[in-house]
Amino acid sequence: MNEGLQEALETRLKRSRLLKKRLLKWRAILTYLTIGLCLTIIAATAIGPVYISPAEIISIISYKLGFNIGEFSKAHMKIILQLRLPRIFLGIFVGMALSVAGVILQGLFRNPLAGPYVLGVSSGSALGAALSIALLPAIIGVYTTPLAAFMGGLMAIFLVYSIVKLCGRFTVGSLLLAGIAIAYLFSAILSILIWTLSRDAHTILLWIMGGLWGADWLKVGVIAPITLLSIFTAFIFSKDLNALLLGEEAAQSIGVNVKFTEKFLPILASLITSTAVSFSGAIGFIGLMIPHIMRKHGGLLLRSNRVHRLDDTSHNEDARGTRS
Repeated sequence: MNEGLQEALETRLKRSRLLKKRLLKWRAILTYLTIGLCLTIIAATAIGPVYISPAEIISIISYKLGFNIGEFSKAHMKIILQLRLPRIFLGIFVGMALSVAGVILQGLFRNPLAGPYVLGVSSGSALGAALSIALLPAIIGVYTTPLAAFMGGLMAIFLVYSIVKLCGRFTVGSLLLAGIAIAYLFSAILSILIWTLSRDAHTILLWIMGGLWGADWLKVGVIAPITLLSIFTAFIFSKDLNALLLGEEAAQSIGVNVKFTEKFLPILASLITSTAVSFSGAIGFIGLMIPHIMRKHGGLLLRSNRVHRLDDTSHNEDARGTRS
């Protein structure tokens, strides 16, 4: 009896030490990534058709924050504040959004090749943007196409869930198949539209290719709160996602509401993707690759925690059996 209890305590101590090590590793990685992001922002702001020195960039940013540090050119200030910084920050938030959507869907479908576009959101957004470019007048100026793209992404989500509902029982597999079917359907309609409307084909293809050239501070202001709120929501469900990696039955035994999680998280991922795609076009590799890169460098911490809790439960049951 005492031996069983001692063994269970030693196992728990070892796991708590391992968890602390991984926490320290994750904090170090997060610190290095933050420093790298700051350096990348400065480098991306400096490099372009007009080179602006890092010292002048810091002076301009300091001036906007209310501090007078160094000298700068007013022309350079317009280039940085009106062109380069909006593109950089829009790229940051689009990358964050697609990465979070990718990790949600990879965990949900338990498939390393799943990305933010498997539910047809990208195809729906592309079709909405194409219809806007070809048929709609610029009702709200340059924001007509992003709004139409966002509505197209929402339409794709609605159709996917309608198909799953018609099938009867909701499963992750039926959701994936419905998403792929809608993606192919919208892609076919988009191809017909491009072939038919040759006058706007170049503009449509340019949007589909993706880019950040249309960035401004209003777009950044729209995407930033949506992305941050979505990331916070996804973080709340991170332990549930990690539990689902062990299987639905194991997750349910821990206390995860599997049905709600499997219905809610695809909608969250699709909303994040629609928001990102509506401003930047279809940028595909980020949502697929970044989750794998981060998972390799410490992203399995929460999953390991779930596994440890499962193992701890079994150890406690073993200890109770030994005690009895």
